[in-house]
Order: sequence, then structure tokens, then C-alpha cells
Amino acid sequence: MNLFMPEPMHTTSCRVLYGDTDAAGVVYYANYLRFFEKGRTEYMRDLVMTYHEIESQGLMLPVIECYSRYKAPAFYDDLLLIETSLVELKNVSCRFNYRIYRNDSSGARTLLAKGYTVHASVNRDNRLTRLPAQLLEKLGRILKTSPNP
Repeated sequence: MNLFMPEPMHTTSCRVLYGDTDAAGVVYYANYLRFFEKGRTEYMRDLVMTYHEIESQGLMLPVIECYSRYKAPAFYDDLLLIETSLVELKNVSCRFNYRIYRNDSSGARTLLAKGYTVHASVNRDNRLTRLPAQLLEKLGRILKTSPNP
């Protein structure tokens, strides 16, 4: 699957902890979803607003769909680069794409995983609800478009 990564693309880094690895010494596959979350959280913090600010408006953005394709293993103490892009915006949902790389000591980057997450907009009663106008506007400016219904 080819995952389009439109600008602005946000990059953040994290180091693999020992607890991120499995008995084989490689990063446990489900932890890549945590890395996606780190990338998305920092993307939102730097370009839109914090999740704390979103939740203070009575809104949550749970994951309703995810996909991950693994290309190469990551190991304890690897420095990972997480690239995140907003790729789709609807009135009640949004989608982010991700790529995770390892920076080798020589400066070469190795693609480890790529994937996406889709998030629904729900209120505190867990009912699907329209994204607030302020959030739609900020996300729409990033995509340079208005949301699809």
C-alpha cells in the first residue's frame, strides 16, 4: 500500500525502550501503534492544538480504524523518526498517515513501518458528533480544503 504523505509533514523522534521489545529482542508489533500515537500527538500539539484542549471542548478522537505494514525490525535503543501527515478530513472524522524510520549511525534512514489511523469525533456520551468549527477550520487550513461530509 502506497501511503501519500502530504505537506505539512511533521517529524518527531523517540528512542526504543527495552520494554518496547519482545523476547526476540525486536520491537513488539503493537508498539508501532504507540509510535503512531506519539507522532500524531506531537503533530496536533505543534500544528493544531493539544489533545487536552480538544478534550476540554467535550470531544474525544478515538481510533476507529488502523493499518500497519512492517518493513524492517526496530531494536532496543534505536532512534526512530516518526513522520505524520493529515490526509483526510470529514465533518466527523479524520485520517493520519505515518512512516517510521530508523536513523543508522552512518546517517542512513531505513523504513521500518508505515500505516494510518482513522479517528471519529465523539462526545462524552460516546456519540458521534461533528468536529467543532474551530478544529475543523484549523485542520482544513492544513489540508487547504473544507471537510467532506
